[in-house]
Amino acid sequence: MPPDLTMRNGETVPAHLVPVLDVESLRTFLVGEVRGGGRLAALFGLPGQSGQSGTPVPVRLLAVVARDGAGILRPVLCEAGDRYPALTPDIPQAHLFEREIAEQFGVTPVGHPRPRPVRYHAPGLLNPEAPPSPRPLPADTDFFRVEGDEVHEVAVGPIHAGVIEPGHFRFQCHGETVFHLEIALGYQHRGIEAALEGGLTGPLATGGQGYGRIPHLMATAAGDTTIGHTLAWCRTMESLSGTAVPERSALLRLIALELERLANHTGDLGALAGDVAYLPTMSFCGRLRGDFLNMTALLCGNRFGRGLVVPGGVAFDADPSRLAELRGRFESTFRDVEGAADLLFETPSVRARFEHTGEISRETATALGLVGPAARACGLARDVRVDHPFGAYRRLAARAATWPSGDVYARAFVRRQEIRESARLIRAALDALDALAISDGDIRHGKPGSWPRPLRPESLSVSLIEGWRGEICHAALTDATGRVVRYKMTDPSFHNWEGLAMALRSLAISDFPLCNKSFNLSYCGHDL
Repeated sequence: MPPDLTMRNGETVPAHLVPVLDVESLRTFLVGEVRGGGRLAALFGLPGQSGQSGTPVPVRLLAVVARDGAGILRPVLCEAGDRYPALTPDIPQAHLFEREIAEQFGVTPVGHPRPRPVRYHAPGLLNPEAPPSPRPLPADTDFFRVEGDEVHEVAVGPIHAGVIEPGHFRFQCHGETVFHLEIALGYQHRGIEAALEGGLTGPLATGGQGYGRIPHLMATAAGDTTIGHTLAWCRTMESLSGTAVPERSALLRLIALELERLANHTGDLGALAGDVAYLPTMSFCGRLRGDFLNMTALLCGNRFGRGLVVPGGVAFDADPSRLAELRGRFESTFRDVEGAADLLFETPSVRARFEHTGEISRETATALGLVGPAARACGLARDVRVDHPFGAYRRLAARAATWPSGDVYARAFVRRQEIRESARLIRAALDALDALAISDGDIRHGKPGSWPRPLRPESLSVSLIEGWRGEICHAALTDATGRVVRYKMTDPSFHNWEGLAMALRSLAISDFPLCNKSFNLSYCGHDL
């Protein structure tokens, strides 16, 4: 009998209701879900615990399947033991999740095609029962090699020509043509998930007097996605504690999240213009990105939005005069972005470089489980704001922007369309705020300092947010005392790095910078 538990985005369910399957039943269920239009939002390990007799409990796997058309999530559990038949041969989008589980818990996915580390930290980090083994260094591994006298290997990184994050890229080339690209990350692994053990009552909290370092970790998990990850964490904690968010706060959260999207999409269009030597749009968008960041600073004093989103609401309100200033700045900047984007997309030489470069088919994007603009540029209408609406998006319905060609042009054009959609949503949110009267308690449920609050015991909560790169998934599991025993974060880059590797196949290696920027993935969001 197939599992029948479903949940909505941001919902909390009792942990004992999550169906427990054996490995083969899990495979059958997941294969059926993926073939039926579902996808893996998360797949992660849960630490085994010793029972009263001292007998170790096997490591368990928890999978969360997203059914976007129905707007539901389907969680299932499985006892994996110390080894199990890999899911990846049947479900390619599970490949990185299974490698992560093997690295974190010392569990072997037998038959996995590339069972190498993901972040190169100490093996068995979250499982004290895992057998000890030497800790490898990032990129100190056996890369896939194409044999032949005319094939050569090119290694790029982790130190790059620009001031960017570290990552290693290993190309197998025949002349200028890339046969295969393999990506090794992990240089920025900070152990965020392990540090979150205990949640609001764990070692990072400060004796019940605050959250300690937890908000800082959320804000810096991926520094350009401060609002996205902080909001995902807050919604998870709010769900587990039964905390409602005032309408005014939800609208301000929406504005902050869309400003984050606008700043990064605008910056990406400028960077893509620079990669094809189109200087007008590059110059304009560099400045305009800063203007959007300054609008976030107008709301909370920080350009990246640190400290704005807090459990229960937001930490800063905006009076009518500030909202009027924000609206004026926004309309002026948006007009300039429209002009800069028009220049870019109306220039034949730009289109010639963008079109048919780094193509990914819809079928490949589906198999890999791509999310965000990378997926929508392949014609997949995946958008959490539409499929699993949350907060003010339930009231101000978002629209997904798609394009079918799957190339650099598509990834750029989807960003341009999303800039317009973000503008529409911000205008609608500002109009809604103008209609709300300001009164005490409108921005935060409870007084400052009223956290941490007790969390529901033995419960599972899953929160999805559409960050500017795509779907952010946070999942938390509590024990009988309400303590968080597992907190899982999945950044959109975790889904999408393999998409970049596939996009490079059969391209000239000189196309790599342009293709890489068209994805613009996060190294630290992947590494955590």
